[in-house]
Amino acid sequence: MSVKTQEKMRAVIITKFGEPEVLKVEQVEAPQPERGEVRVRVIATSVNRADVVQRLGNYPAPPDCPQNIPGLEFAGIVDAIGHGAGDWKKGDRVFGLCGGGAYAEYVVVHSRTLAPIPANLSFTEAAAIPEVFMTAYDALVSQMRLVSGDNVLISAVGSGVGTAAVQIVKAMGARSIGTSRTKEKLEQAKQLGLDDGILTQDGKFADEVLKVTGGKGVDLVLELTGGAYVEEDIACLAPQGRLIVVGLVAGAKANVNLGKVLSNRLEIKGTTMRRRPLEEKIQANNIFVKQVLPLFEKGLLKPIVDKTFKLEEAAEAHHFIQADKNFGKVILSLES
Repeated sequence: MSVKTQEKMRAVIITKFGEPEVLKVEQVEAPQPERGEVRVRVIATSVNRADVVQRLGNYPAPPDCPQNIPGLEFAGIVDAIGHGAGDWKKGDRVFGLCGGGAYAEYVVVHSRTLAPIPANLSFTEAAAIPEVFMTAYDALVSQMRLVSGDNVLISAVGSGVGTAAVQIVKAMGARSIGTSRTKEKLEQAKQLGLDDGILTQDGKFADEVLKVTGGKGVDLVLELTGGAYVEEDIACLAPQGRLIVVGLVAGAKANVNLGKVLSNRLEIKGTTMRRRPLEEKIQANNIFVKQVLPLFEKGLLKPIVDKTFKLEEAAEAHHFIQADKNFGKVILSLES
């Protein structure tokens, strides 16, 4: 993807698969942009569940990305520009997604996967946006046709994607119902516009969802947890309801009631951003820039940052994520 040089940079390396302490900051070769690519000096990146799974050895990066440097999103400054990389200029404030490698001082990406950072947002705030808001909007609106008036169930509503989804559902004029294992996160989500919160300490929530919807069920489910939660999702979907699975924190297997799927003509879909072809990533980014970015500029959407760590504190940040303490995003800062 990039040309090797003698130029060095600091990066967080997965020295071996295991607990957070395997993450070490080392000096490695800095990437250089090729045709159509831009190099960004990273000011802030964020910690995602996918980074944790990659560190454990269960989620390898795409072949064209660094295999031992995690990080799926970044905010920073354009530092170098390859031939044919569009209208970007050195010094432009940008943010975006990448297949890996963002826990570093520099990252190289295709120029058409970048977005300009709105003037009203800091680098830290911008780093909290791409993965969660692009994922939530793509899943809810682009793929599952969210419209005003829909009842939408959001699992793990206190997660990064969950907090983004609540705001998007509200902006679209739909009703949000969120689940969480803690009352505190449900209360925090209500401050973002969550209409109904359901405590799921025992993993069960379908009966309560049916109660708050007057027995109708929900039109759309954004499933961020997976596992047995999918069984509950199907139980509370209305006829012709839509279910999209984004995360598998609770496992990749579920007992699915196919009778309910058939009789209620349910639609079930899975999605991921990381392994999409470049053309699809560019398309998702174009939609994000045109339809979502203006909502940040107007203050209708806002990034939710729970805690910021220094790059050297990546292991501590991973411990924090694994303990499920965060509401919203956890950021790694490279600012001195």
